[in-house]
Amino acid sequence: MEWKLTTDKDWNNLERQFSWVEDMRNVSQDAIHHAEGNVAIHTQLVLAQLQQSHSYGQLDKQRQELLWAAALLHDVEKRSTTLIDEQGRISSPGHARKGAQTTREILFRDVETPFILREEIVSLVRFHGLPLWLLDKVDPMRHALVASMSVNMAELKLLAEADAKGRICRDQEKLLEALELFELYTREIGCWHSPRSFSTPNAQFTYFNNEDGYVDYIPFDTFRSKVIMLSGLPGMGKDHYIAKNNRDMPVISLDDIRRKHRIDPTDRKRNGWVVQQAKEQAKIYLRKGHDFIWNATNITALMRKQLIDLFVSYQAYVELVYIEKPYRQWRMQNRDRDYPLPDLVLDKMLHNLEVPQLMEAHDVHYIVG
Repeated sequence: MEWKLTTDKDWNNLERQFSWVEDMRNVSQDAIHHAEGNVAIHTQLVLAQLQQSHSYGQLDKQRQELLWAAALLHDVEKRSTTLIDEQGRISSPGHARKGAQTTREILFRDVETPFILREEIVSLVRFHGLPLWLLDKVDPMRHALVASMSVNMAELKLLAEADAKGRICRDQEKLLEALELFELYTREIGCWHSPRSFSTPNAQFTYFNNEDGYVDYIPFDTFRSKVIMLSGLPGMGKDHYIAKNNRDMPVISLDDIRRKHRIDPTDRKRNGWVVQQAKEQAKIYLRKGHDFIWNATNITALMRKQLIDLFVSYQAYVELVYIEKPYRQWRMQNRDRDYPLPDLVLDKMLHNLEVPQLMEAHDVHYIVG
């Protein structure tokens, strides 16, 4: 049986079922780019254009449901990002990135969704505008290759086409031309059908994590140690993962440091000191070329990058392991912990969660379900 966001796709019923759909009717859009009206009107037109598409009709039912959900959610966070300037012009900067976060939250907490499908929908929402503006980017190849690591580019184009057709604007023909150029370009650089393949994990990591990286560069593998970095919300089972896999490696645990010094996890000031203590211990291992496990939540990309940059500067090979359980099991596991966190803290962390992407480390694993 295929996954569905909902079996009832009538718009009025969607508004009753989902508060975030109801919110769309109250979000204005700029008349130059969206003369059709508010986000609710636009989203309905996008859904209609998608379902009328021949390419959409050729997809299997599961892929159709996935794309339909992405189309419904693609502008979900215009509600929180929309600005009106002094001239009355309307914009929604950052709505795709924030919308991706909200999409993950909805599909994890409210509508139980298989991990792989959920993250595909999240990526479609995150990158839904990329095909329209790719060639205006400073480094279009890098942007395209990053997107292709988490989303099917043909389906991304299909969503962007429905987005472009599901509006009233003067530059619609230009937008549709941009979509054809998007396909031609991504075919040319080798990421239309699947992500571009790299010669080694280190070659992939080096390209995506250096601003001036060359896509065909193959660095020498001169690793001195291996760091296993865990990532996941509190209570997901990171400690259990370490115990179960019998890792014969020292563990740097931020929770252990907090407990040793009786520091509350919500104490921001003192947690900075905790992280610094953990980093100093990591540097000792790194200087000696010793393998170790870094056990902390690491739920944002920026947090992970700062640590991975440190480890790599000491020539470490970084394996990133993301751990996740279904929402209800996660909440139950947190309640059963020796040191449970308050629900409000977990809610905030879930809202900020950014699931690790494949290009963030030399090796990325997902332990889910």
